[in-house]
Amino acid sequence: MRIAPLEPPFEPPVADQLRSMMPAGLEPIALFRTFAKNLAMAQAMGPWGSYELGRSLSVGVRDREIIIDRTCARCGCEYEWGVHVAFFTERAGLSASQIASLTHGRAEDPCWDTDRDRVLIRLADALHDDADVSDDLWSALATEFDEAQLLDLTMLCGWYHAISFTARSTRVPLEPGAPTFASIKRS
Repeated sequence: MRIAPLEPPFEPPVADQLRSMMPAGLEPIALFRTFAKNLAMAQAMGPWGSYELGRSLSVGVRDREIIIDRTCARCGCEYEWGVHVAFFTERAGLSASQIASLTHGRAEDPCWDTDRDRVLIRLADALHDDADVSDDLWSALATEFDEAQLLDLTMLCGWYHAISFTARSTRVPLEPGAPTFASIKRS
């Protein structure tokens, strides 16, 4: 670890911030305890993070998690990828072969049976590889998503690049029981 996550007991303002970042009754994850070392930053991130994972986001959980899982995998961020795979795979309706594909595969893998899922993977890959979206890919995206959704998807991808960069560079330790890249069989 380059920046060790805070450990309890937490000062009251830190404890309040950490509570606001987690679902009720769950202990704060290592990433949030790392962010809390810069309390002003953690506080500023809160509203945007809540939007990205909340009901106001214009895309559903499945679309969101395809973007997040693929982005984190492409960034090599096993920590954030593992948190999302552990907590959201079932809710997003992603199969084991789809998680393997998001981790190690391609949009053309046979586990993907909708254009919508494949185009999301292509979007995450394009933004990761080129920091841009080709006209052909944009046209394909526009057949599946409206303008508000396209804005949400590109910002979501960028947000999880930032999360991935920070988690990797600070060497946030993996959460206990979270999957690892190696634990996911290649499709």
